[in-house]
Amino acid sequence: GVDIAIPTERLPATEASEASEAADPEEAKDKLKKQREEHAAKHEAAQLQRMGINTAAAIAIHNFPEGLATFVATLADPSVGATLAIAIGIHNIPEGLCVALPIYYATGSRWKGFLWGILSGVSEPVGALIGYLVIRATGDDMNQLVYGILFGLVAGMMVMIVVLELLPTAYKYDSTDRFVTNCVVLGMVVMAASLCLFKA
Repeated sequence: GVDIAIPTERLPATEASEASEAADPEEAKDKLKKQREEHAAKHEAAQLQRMGINTAAAIAIHNFPEGLATFVATLADPSVGATLAIAIGIHNIPEGLCVALPIYYATGSRWKGFLWGILSGVSEPVGALIGYLVIRATGDDMNQLVYGILFGLVAGMMVMIVVLELLPTAYKYDSTDRFVTNCVVLGMVVMAASLCLFKA
């Protein structure tokens, strides 16, 4: 008889890989789990970065009228302006942390966290500069109603960011609430102390 050699067709690399995965379901399961974990980590990082940027924007808007108010207060009474500047400086520390930490944990870059923290505070001297230009041009301070509108809008923005972004994220990382509530109270004490210093 005549022996006929039948050539064996080699599977392409992708098909061979799929066949290997099919042959080892545990490995395929682990690979799928790893992909899901990577996707969840990317989603979490994006969420943190968005929160940091939103907070930076709100704080930047919040700092603008503060710089304006500090400048005007200093013109009226340098001692009041100095006290106000110290009080604002104290509460700018936790504000900077609220911006920098989410950015750092989202990107892994200390410089990005630092940069966004700096950018959120730049609006304060900008506010002072605009106050100087307004007073130099008109010889008079801005209307008190404008201050009321600005601070009211900023307060609403800050409250919504705290309620919708900062607190839920904090409780997500501390689900047993070992630290979050205590830190919220401590933050309130720091802010109250800075306001008392301002009124002193």
